[in-house]
Amino acid sequence: MRSIAVDMDGVLADVYHQFIDMHLQETGKKLQLKALKGLSERAAFPFLEKHVNSKGFFINAPMVPDSRRVLELLHNQYRVFIVSAATEFPLSLSEKQAWLNRHFPFISWRQMVFCGSKEIIHTDIMIDDHFKNLDHFRGEGYLFTQPHNELSPAGKHKRVDSWRALEKLLL
Repeated sequence: MRSIAVDMDGVLADVYHQFIDMHLQETGKKLQLKALKGLSERAAFPFLEKHVNSKGFFINAPMVPDSRRVLELLHNQYRVFIVSAATEFPLSLSEKQAWLNRHFPFISWRQMVFCGSKEIIHTDIMIDDHFKNLDHFRGEGYLFTQPHNELSPAGKHKRVDSWRALEKLLL
C-alpha cells in the first residue's frame, strides 16, 4: 500500500483564516486574502509569533474545506500520516493532537508525526504548502496552494488548489 505524508497547518488546518481573525481581534483591521498573495506568512501577519505561541491558536483553527472527507477516502486506500513541524512551536503539540482527534477521528496516534524537520520523511507522496518541506522530499510532492506560495512556480512539484483537486488526482 502506498503511503502519504500530509502537512497539517495550511493543508488540513486553515491557519490563514485563524491569523486573519486574530489580526482583526488584535487591531480592528480585517486583512484580505488577495492582498497577502506572495507574502511570506511572517510578512503577512505582523503578530504571527504572538499568535502561534498563544494558547488556543492551533486547537481553534478551522478546517480547510473538503479535507476531512477526502482524507478519509485517502485513508481507505493509502497509509496516511499527518506530519507537522510542531516542535517549532512547543505549545502547539497537545493542541495539534487534540485538533486532529476531534476533526479526523479515523487518524490514530500512530499516524501522527510531530517533528522539527521533515527531511526524515520517506513516504511515497507528500502534500505540503511549503517548498522547504517538499524540495528535499524524494517522493511525489504536491504543493498545496496558499497565499505565501501562490505566485511561485511549483517547480518539480504538482500544484493543487484544493482537496477536491487532490481527490481527482489521487483517488
